[in-house]
Amino acid sequence: MTYIASRLSIVKPSASMAVSQAAKALRARGVDVIDLGLGEPDFPTPAHIIEAAHAAAKAGETLYTAATGTPALREAVASKFRRENGLDYTADDIIVANGAKQIIFNALMATLEPGDEVILPAPYFVSYPEMVKLLGGTPVIAECPGDAGFRLTPEVLEAAITPRSKWLFLNMPGNPSGAVYSEDELKALGTVLAKHPQVLILSDEIYEHILFDGRSFLSFGKACPELRDRTLIVNGVAKAYAMTGWRVGYAAGPQPLIKAMATVQSQSVTSVCAIAQAAAVAALNGPQDMVAEFRAAFERRRNLVVDGLAGMNGVTLSPPEGAFYAYIGCAGLIGRKTPKGVVLNDDAAVATYLLEEGRVAAVPGAAYGLSPYFRISTATADAVLTEAIARIKAAISELE
Repeated sequence: MTYIASRLSIVKPSASMAVSQAAKALRARGVDVIDLGLGEPDFPTPAHIIEAAHAAAKAGETLYTAATGTPALREAVASKFRRENGLDYTADDIIVANGAKQIIFNALMATLEPGDEVILPAPYFVSYPEMVKLLGGTPVIAECPGDAGFRLTPEVLEAAITPRSKWLFLNMPGNPSGAVYSEDELKALGTVLAKHPQVLILSDEIYEHILFDGRSFLSFGKACPELRDRTLIVNGVAKAYAMTGWRVGYAAGPQPLIKAMATVQSQSVTSVCAIAQAAAVAALNGPQDMVAEFRAAFERRRNLVVDGLAGMNGVTLSPPEGAFYAYIGCAGLIGRKTPKGVVLNDDAAVATYLLEEGRVAAVPGAAYGLSPYFRISTATADAVLTEAIARIKAAISELE
């Protein structure tokens, strides 16, 4: 249709959402499909958070708020950063948006000029390159292979930086890989970035509470305080508190950037739902025991998937260090033939085969910038994951 803006021609819909929709379409036809495409906790939002939202609605907290968020929530975020991350931000350094994705979108909208480059370590979250392209920037893909732990190295970062570099995106623990950076690794990246003052850093820390094997989280802002004036720390309540549908993300950064992002927000969505913000205050300020309970469940499920895939012909999986995904290597499946005679030429074909014949919805690694892999979400019940692994194994056993 000619009235659609030309800029949309280079932007792809969310691959994980597309896989989930394909699974739903099969279900509507009566096909029993296990959907492991979307990444969201399957736990209910804790009761005290829901009660806080109810109380806020009954108290009349149903009006517009400041574009940057309510004072109560920005103070709660500042307290969270001090308490959990050792970062000293004030409410004026903080903005709240409709999820961490809108935080990222606002930051890019506020800063990108046509042709500016954004360095994306791959594998990356599927929305990063599409938002960059939509806002006139150029994604620069820095491949971080499995034998490097899916982590960006100083050498790869240095090679990716040009005079047009505007942002470096980091995501830790990573989606889809679960990769976590050590303090030394972050400081080494900081040493490179210190030589390139034009590069801003966006540290997406939405999965910070979902770490395995006794690991502790270190924010990029804490590891590299000398880069504070060009670092945006992105987070939210979605993953840690099972609040994906509440749509509350937040960020802390230099005040000129926060002010510019507030301008974008005020002229787009105005503000975040006041009731959802009250719920987020309760999440950040209230009991934290459920965060540890959720993390333990996610680690148990990680182990279940790792053990289930161990020794499976054609696929590989190193234990993810955090988040709730398994980024499964499928190089051993490329070139094999399905019972219908279709050759699996790439990871997209593998994901299609698993959906149509294995009845398990997974996202191909091409969507994350690094192939051949496919991603499954492990944020679902143990019994569902066990059945999904059995289906994957059965489907693979049918390949020639």
